[in-house]
Amino acid sequence: VQLQACGGGWVQAGGSLRLSCAASGRTFSSCAMGWFRQAPGKEREFVAAINWSGGSTYSAHSVKGRFTISRDNANNMVYLQMNSLKPEDTAVYYCAATQPFQSGVYYYSRDYSYWGPGTQVTVSS
Repeated sequence: VQLQACGGGWVQAGGSLRLSCAASGRTFSSCAMGWFRQAPGKEREFVAAINWSGGSTYSAHSVKGRFTISRDNANNMVYLQMNSLKPEDTAVYYCAATQPFQSGVYYYSRDYSYWGPGTQVTVSS
């Protein structure tokens, strides 16, 4: 599975962005997907995850109620809708994929086998 995220950019605090992640490969619909982010000088952290069907999602506490993950298996796409953005959301955002033995959502980076190159999100105060 190859991944390519886009949709990042610069936005003022309180604004919105929608990240997209395009996946190649026939196995996408069986993959659990996740979004992670890494700010300068910090470790990569979990943002949101979704299971293969889109029926289960999980978000980090810091983004709950503001960010929404979704997927479109017909078009091999995963999305991260980000609303009410804060300066502390500034980071490089990565989408990731895994082909798990069990259906579910995964929030540890070690669970993911495939990573995209990331897209920069900058939120100004």
